[in-house]
Amino acid sequence: MPQLLRIDASARRTGSHSRAMADAFVAEWKKCNPRGRIVLRDVAENHIPHISEQTIAGYFTPAEDHDGMLKEAVALSDELIEELFKADTILISAPIYNFSVPSALKAWIDHVVRINKTFAVSKGGYVGLLKNKKVHVLATYGAPGYSDPAIMGGMDFLKPFIASLFSFLGSPDVSVIMAEGTNADAESAKAMKDRTVREAALAGTA
Repeated sequence: MPQLLRIDASARRTGSHSRAMADAFVAEWKKCNPRGRIVLRDVAENHIPHISEQTIAGYFTPAEDHDGMLKEAVALSDELIEELFKADTILISAPIYNFSVPSALKAWIDHVVRINKTFAVSKGGYVGLLKNKKVHVLATYGAPGYSDPAIMGGMDFLKPFIASLFSFLGSPDVSVIMAEGTNADAESAKAMKDRTVREAALAGTA
């Protein structure tokens, strides 16, 4: 049974462009995978706590040596990582906030990038353990020009960060749909939203 893990990171629910794109993607994915399972992880609405000193200690302590406190400290990380490994397709919808990912998404990332769980260290360097996942990123930008290196492209730390992250973890097959100018005048914003929602829907059939 194919499984889709959807991760939403926009602080907005009403009027969110990234969530609208994700809805269109999921609708088409369900048509193509009628027996598939969808797991929703809304990191904006259901906040994921920042990692703590105990969490880090749990990451670097062998599981067989975990006491009750360390087991509790890594329990959420274990749950989030399990969701990743069970998924065939990973869908991330996120707006850019101050040139990078929302802090809610960064908190999720800090729980899933974990030594000997999603990556390992060998003599040859780092090895990603999260293999053969198809990753779709639906990214929204309030201003235009982020797709142009001569304008705002050099300030886009969302798209390259997520792409590099999953490549590091072993799944370099990352596609990105960018919706720029979401804060433009109403007519331009609607045209952009209509176009990118159609693109997201098409991506859901892949």
